[in-house]
Amino acid sequence: MTRHLPLLYADPTTSGDSLEVVAPYDQTPIATLDTADGAAVERALATAYALHRDRDRLLPPARRIEILNRAADLLAERAEDLALEAAREGGKPLVDSRVEAARAVDGMRVCVEELRTQAGREIPMNITASSMHRLALTRYEPIGVVAAVSAFNHPLNLIVHQVGPAVAAGCPVIVKPAEDTPISCMRFVEILREAGLPPEWCQAGVTADLATAQALVTDPRVAFLTFIGSAKVGWMLRSQLAPGARCGLEHGGVAPVIVAGDADVEDLVPLVTKGGFYHAGQVCVSVQRVFVHESRAREVAERLAAAAAALRVGDPADAATEVGPLIRPREVDRVERWVEEAVQAGAEVLTGGKRISDTCYECTVLYDPPPETKVSTAEVFGPVVCVYPYADLDEAIGRANRLPFAFQASVFTRNLDTALRAAQRLDAGAVMVNDHTAFRVDWMPFAGTRRSGHGVGGIGYTMRDMEIQKLVVVRSKEL
Repeated sequence: MTRHLPLLYADPTTSGDSLEVVAPYDQTPIATLDTADGAAVERALATAYALHRDRDRLLPPARRIEILNRAADLLAERAEDLALEAAREGGKPLVDSRVEAARAVDGMRVCVEELRTQAGREIPMNITASSMHRLALTRYEPIGVVAAVSAFNHPLNLIVHQVGPAVAAGCPVIVKPAEDTPISCMRFVEILREAGLPPEWCQAGVTADLATAQALVTDPRVAFLTFIGSAKVGWMLRSQLAPGARCGLEHGGVAPVIVAGDADVEDLVPLVTKGGFYHAGQVCVSVQRVFVHESRAREVAERLAAAAAALRVGDPADAATEVGPLIRPREVDRVERWVEEAVQAGAEVLTGGKRISDTCYECTVLYDPPPETKVSTAEVFGPVVCVYPYADLDEAIGRANRLPFAFQASVFTRNLDTALRAAQRLDAGAVMVNDHTAFRVDWMPFAGTRRSGHGVGGIGYTMRDMEIQKLVVVRSKEL
């Protein structure tokens, strides 16, 4: 029997049509929820804006720390249930959803650490005649109302990365989860409220339609937009933000890996396999393009294919499953078309290349697809890894950099000079040496460059974006 989730707005007196949430693996209904219509969004914005403008109602840091710590404790107590729920609604295998739940707990702890240790700085005065008798210092204040628009692929931890910093910074936040995976978000907001956060500080719900979502994001009362999703939508929303509003955008990439001729193949195969097929490739920094020196290309490709073929694809709620479904059946159709296009253009299928069902696609390794095919030029966001031979390191770097997307990249080599040359020349927000492109911990900077994003993610970095540094200058004859 499905559950019904109400709109988690401070004043949800009206709502739009009910939305049905289905499990991506077998398409069975798992929940229904109310959606926010235009009137509900207007009241949510009015509530959040009035809250921010009334400085006497701002939560002091000690209170925020108390709430965040209690929320972390509750997340830890319910981690297994949250992981299972995330696996069911998002399709990420339970083994990986458990890691996501653990990261969510740690993310809340990181928010507390950031809040405890952040500090302003003193600006030098009394060093010129014009600066005499003055003391200048900076302090952090909340930027204002935050609108958070999230994606489906990490339904719990992405919300933690968007909402946790807003709460820590003292910003009222209105969050719109992905329509495919709203349950984890709603559970998290309920936990925040149980931990003591007043409802008006964090309001959550799916909007009734795209126009309503756009009205939320572009409203002049919104001071900061945190968006995780497609580049097309993200850049469009940024162009329509109200004057003065800031934003952080996290889009996708077509992550390149460079494998030098001296690389440790035994070490790299399991890492690249995990980085390419984790969550069926539905990760913005998934391994997609693997450039291998021609002396090892066929060997590496065949060993990756063998590792991919051995992965267990199935029900994400089963603890033995290693790769789950794609989020929607139409995504299976799209991946199937892209692979067929590459094969017809000359790519060799070393493993996979076919759908398993309406919701699952085989883990696929393609050898040397032509550079103009979609699998070589656009984010697959599916379980497909492409291997390309190269003759010269700089040639491989040039091919890796040829696309307008640049998020995370990696290089495998035993040679320090090779590693440093690649790290300095690859277009990326981060370059991993002897690791896959999908490595991440929640306190590190996480930034897509070029078309892959705007601003820097990571909990502490997002928190700084949601604050302003106010300069206070005191003049006194005693200084």
